[in-house]
Amino acid sequence: MKYDLVVIGSGPGGYVAAIRASQLGLKTAIVEKENLGGVCLNWGCIPTKALLKSAQVFEYINHAEDYGISVKSPKADFDKIIGRSRSVADGMSKGVNFLMKKNKITVIEGYGKLKRGKKVEVTKTDGSKEDIEATNIIIATGGRAKALPHIPIDGEKVIGYREAMTLKKQPKSMVVMGAGAIGVEFAHFYNAIGTEVTIVEFFEQGLLPREDKDVSKELGKIFKKKGINILANSAVESVEKKGKGLIVKVKSRKDDSIQEIACDILLSATGVSPNIEEIGLEPLGIELEKGLIKVNEFYQTNVPGVYAIGDVVAGAALAHVASAEGIICVEKIAGQNPHPLNYSNIPSCTYCSPEVASVGMTEAQAKEAGYEIKLGKFPFSASGKAKAGGVSEGFVKIIFDAKYGELLGAHLIGANVTEMIAEVVVARNLETTGHEMIKSVHPHPTMSEAMMEAAAAAYDEVIHL
Repeated sequence: MKYDLVVIGSGPGGYVAAIRASQLGLKTAIVEKENLGGVCLNWGCIPTKALLKSAQVFEYINHAEDYGISVKSPKADFDKIIGRSRSVADGMSKGVNFLMKKNKITVIEGYGKLKRGKKVEVTKTDGSKEDIEATNIIIATGGRAKALPHIPIDGEKVIGYREAMTLKKQPKSMVVMGAGAIGVEFAHFYNAIGTEVTIVEFFEQGLLPREDKDVSKELGKIFKKKGINILANSAVESVEKKGKGLIVKVKSRKDDSIQEIACDILLSATGVSPNIEEIGLEPLGIELEKGLIKVNEFYQTNVPGVYAIGDVVAGAALAHVASAEGIICVEKIAGQNPHPLNYSNIPSCTYCSPEVASVGMTEAQAKEAGYEIKLGKFPFSASGKAKAGGVSEGFVKIIFDAKYGELLGAHLIGANVTEMIAEVVVARNLETTGHEMIKSVHPHPTMSEAMMEAAAAAYDEVIHL
């Protein structure tokens, strides 16, 4: 059977591309070797948020006295927390299966590999093989936890994010290698339920090194208050098994001193590697650039009819980026005229406590780009809603171009800020200026008022500071 489109991989890039293709009248099939929804629904975005919700509830219970409520001896049941997370993931995967049926998309289970003549060879679980012919093929095979050469992941004592979500027993102590979003979220989760956590980060900025420095500094202060040990500007030199645990040697990049840390588990959270091996790129002559599949602005590879989206191409390895790329790619295939994705307006979210969200330039990036800036900052300690909710940590920081009032970037740390950042994404997309934000009436009392107040602070018009 021949299809208009075959998508290899059913993550948030692949399954969204398949649905949009079906909506546009393309006969579509999707090839998946594991569970529908890919890493995001099964091992990433969704189940981690379920874990973090359990951590949040446990933290609330432990601080119930702050709200005038007495609770005796709360306990975190690790098995049930993990079980709930897996149940949520399973439910979401079944939801994608429903969407495939609803949109009349053929789901083919097995390992997909490109072949000449616009074919995809699918190896089934029983070892049998089937060739599928397509006019167009999208590679959406996603990524996996990146392992450092000198510290291989064994899945037992040195683990990646998958194992961190399915441990059979809660570790008493853990070293997290890498302080990006994945490392920070797991560090928060395990610390909240009682595990002793140390974070080791290569870059001097510390937590979330790609975020604005003020945000990294604020999160570092809060994590230290929670009892998390942070070793910035440091690197894990070696890991040695000792008894039932590990000895992790950490080297300071500042003075070359070595610190030994005993722990039960080392979580490797040093980034994502693209799944591009053994999928047939070489025989077709598909070009790579810096270890990723090279594509144009509409995700066309150098081979006609073959496209690539998501973690296998350049850009942030984020679910919402893959989904946007998939839609643009399919619309182009279907003969529409989509706009290329604006990668400078992609929001980034980290779901620890407090949450972190940002979009656009950091203060340092804006200055490096030559902008004269207006900067406004509003702390949640001055927000009535935040104070009433007992979540007054953090702030909103907004950066404008002083000359034209262009909204260059926003950086938020606080409760629910991942829900607030979309306001700035839309505002930037509409080329909103500072005064337009100030004059947009925000409801009171809300956390989102801080957005208006931060904009006002940039123009010396702030009311509540």
